[in-house]
Amino acid sequence: MQKLRWKIAQAAEIRWWQNYLKGKSESEYLAWKLNYWQEFMQKIGVQPAPGEEILDMGCGPAGVFIALPDNAVTAVDPLLDDYAAKLPHFSPGRYPHTRFVTTPFEEFTTDRKFDKIFCLNAVNHVADLALCFDKLAEMTAPDGTLVVSIDAHNYGFFKRLFRLLPGDILHPHQYDLQEYETMLTDRGLKIERRELIKSEFFFDYYALVCRREVRGGASRC
Repeated sequence: MQKLRWKIAQAAEIRWWQNYLKGKSESEYLAWKLNYWQEFMQKIGVQPAPGEEILDMGCGPAGVFIALPDNAVTAVDPLLDDYAAKLPHFSPGRYPHTRFVTTPFEEFTTDRKFDKIFCLNAVNHVADLALCFDKLAEMTAPDGTLVVSIDAHNYGFFKRLFRLLPGDILHPHQYDLQEYETMLTDRGLKIERRELIKSEFFFDYYALVCRREVRGGASRC
């Protein structure tokens, strides 16, 4: 059932992007999105230094990679081929600093450790949430920074209801803020900052800034 919900969510995701970007100027949208990411990084207090290795996990067609031309970025998303074929707003050639990888989160493997990982508006969409949090912790360099954004339930009743019914088909996982934070701290990540980005009735949208701590010269993860 969980895999089926993920497949449905992925199909709905590309249709959402097509509807959202329909009629939008490519140049105006990308300029707006660039400004959005610059303001977002300023708001959460995370600004990669030139030369740092960055992972943009679940990048979408205009992820934070567009705002990091001075970094070597790896951008991962299972729908990249669909974005390239169906969305004129996404053209990989515009971003020579970025290596694009078309694969589900769960199947992405690398020996690299990243100085900073951004996983923005992505973990709610994955098929295996526990595995994805394991991977995020493992891929964060010792003393590196992980930024995760999540839609966190505000009410326990609706959280339980949405788990039973497809009330939010784009988001197959339904958790509250404390549950998401526990998933991170259980993996040896210290939450240094929680920033409320947007508040709505069912969900609040948070950015969690985490650090992979190092103690006694060795990482806890």
